[in-house]
Amino acid sequence: MTAQPRGSNMQGIAWMVLAMAAFAVEDALIKFAARTLPVGEVLMVFGAGGALVFAASGWRSAKPLFHPDVWTRTMGVRAGFELTGRLFYGLAIALTPLSSATAILQATPVLVVLGAKVYFGEQVGWRRWCAVVVGLAGVLIVLRPASSDFSWLSLLTVIGLIGFAGRDLASRAVPATLDVRHLGFYGFSTACVAGALYAVWDSRPFVMPGAAQAQVLVAAFLVGAGAYTALMKAMRAGDIAAVTPFRYTRLLFGVGMGAVAFGERVDSRMLLGCGVILLAGLLIVWDGWRRRR
Repeated sequence: MTAQPRGSNMQGIAWMVLAMAAFAVEDALIKFAARTLPVGEVLMVFGAGGALVFAASGWRSAKPLFHPDVWTRTMGVRAGFELTGRLFYGLAIALTPLSSATAILQATPVLVVLGAKVYFGEQVGWRRWCAVVVGLAGVLIVLRPASSDFSWLSLLTVIGLIGFAGRDLASRAVPATLDVRHLGFYGFSTACVAGALYAVWDSRPFVMPGAAQAQVLVAAFLVGAGAYTALMKAMRAGDIAAVTPFRYTRLLFGVGMGAVAFGERVDSRMLLGCGVILLAGLLIVWDGWRRRR
């Protein structure tokens, strides 16, 4: 796969940062809803609502929603990864601190950049690899896995990030006949399936959401649909190796949201880790500028 033009990479980076900010808001809304509603119910309503948004967004489109290319092997693989990511990360943000779950998720670029090299043949220079490793080191500083603060529930996020990394790579390989509307509709439909699967295992009965709960759920899938659209545009706009490291910005948004909305503690070690992750992003930008000189 050849390198994308400079404009494409910058466009992809802008879409990625926007997506990460919106995903942080989506996570906070889901966490709010899961405080009083069963997690399976929250995921089902979230997934069904987002699917309806994408179905309605292109009702005048000449491309049918049930396009034949939807049933390709690539879309099947993508759906499997999507289900894994949605289910386990949904559980993680419901059961663990938002800042912690967001931090662990930032390991996703390591897997995506590796996948881009293995499956798409993208050129990943040693400087970008170093930047990704620096970013991962920042995540570990935030996580402090060797301390008593580490929770085994954090493994839910690890499984979720594997699912999201696979989904993002598969999104790059889906047929060009499928646009963001198709990816969004089937992605959110998969989230609905994930919620249904968890509801079968969970013993909590569904409850009728009150007015405030319904507003939070509606806001979650509307913001989620916007975030999903921005992410899909980012993954299709530029080089994966150039765009993906800007997923690290989600940590900054997520930590801020956790502190402001949920009163989660942000100590000096958390701030140090965020600074290291920000440095990794700046190294990626610097390497891109150096190559174009």
